[in-house]
Amino acid sequence: MDNQNKDVLEEELSLKLFVVLTRALESIKKRVEEDIKCLGLNPTEFAVLELIYSKGEQPIQKIGEKVLLASSSITYVVDKLEKKDLLRRKPCPKDRRITFAVITTAGTELMNEVFPKHKQAIKEICSGLDVDEKKVMIEQLKKLGYHAQGL
Repeated sequence: MDNQNKDVLEEELSLKLFVVLTRALESIKKRVEEDIKCLGLNPTEFAVLELIYSKGEQPIQKIGEKVLLASSSITYVVDKLEKKDLLRRKPCPKDRRITFAVITTAGTELMNEVFPKHKQAIKEICSGLDVDEKKVMIEQLKKLGYHAQGL
């Protein structure tokens, strides 16, 4: 195969990879969002609550970059979770510009109940691959993501 044909094949395969990857992600996200809605939260609320449940209190200003959410939306989501008594705000004693989001007892109880079910749902959604295939897929997607970031 000459270089021109290799380039054409690589372009076609790259486009196909992009389409297949996008469709797979959309299918997975749809199933995960259905699971989360059954918990009485929207996906963004769940992502913020799960972050604080797993990692502990977080500066509100930093939550957006950790859950891939625009900083303008963070206040709205934290407000909603606070109204549901799942989070509370705590001022930083050392820097008045910083406010932490802290999970409440009710938030911890909710996550203790629903997070194991959520992990099981994710396991079922990803059960189309065996353990070794998942490991390979994780490494390949990391490699692809890091390359795309470096362009």
